[in-house]
Amino acid sequence: MQNIGFVRAAYTEELRAIEHDLLEMGARAEHMVEMAVDSLTRLDNELAMEVLRKDDEIDEQDLSIESRCLRFMALQQPLAGDFRIIGTALKVITDIERIGDLAVDVAKIGMKIEKEFGSADVVDIPRMGALAREMLRLSLQAYSQHDTALIDRVNQLEDEVDEMYRVLRGQIFENMKLSQENVITDGWLLMAIHHVERIADHALNISERVKYMVTGTFRDSVNAPEATGSA
Repeated sequence: MQNIGFVRAAYTEELRAIEHDLLEMGARAEHMVEMAVDSLTRLDNELAMEVLRKDDEIDEQDLSIESRCLRFMALQQPLAGDFRIIGTALKVITDIERIGDLAVDVAKIGMKIEKEFGSADVVDIPRMGALAREMLRLSLQAYSQHDTALIDRVNQLEDEVDEMYRVLRGQIFENMKLSQENVITDGWLLMAIHHVERIADHALNISERVKYMVTGTFRDSVNAPEATGSA
């Protein structure tokens, strides 16, 4: 009986450790998005380079958590509910890793605009970035608390991000018409708001995967973000 108790305790502890590492990875990605948008708005190359350096940490965590999840499934033979937890973790870290990549793309755009002697504060990208970050925070909170009620708020924020994307895109197009000399900078800004919109999509994916983890049902409309290369 003591051996069974020890094995069960180790089993539970490993699940908790995977959850802890995933949440830490998510917090790092959220901070990367904050820094990336800030570096873009202020055209701060030093801060942008910090975002690029932190991407290596995210990639290392992605591989580490994936390895732990696969080992757990192979050695522990989890029950159905726990199997969903591990399967969800494998999906979520992929979304988090992509968020980190997109943060890098945003930071690189700031470096390109700075090289063009342009300006990136002509539209409210920080507000859009804050909404996307809130979506990520709520999705990870839903994961840690197994709380599907938070998913409704994530969906609401997704609508706000989509609307803001349309508004900012229109403003950038208008800037292009009024000042052709800034068309290159404005083109980069269009890419930046697209990247932020994709970050929000990945956060939405996480929330929907949490819903599956908790309920065993999976909505068909989960996004399938396309692969993006570095800007």
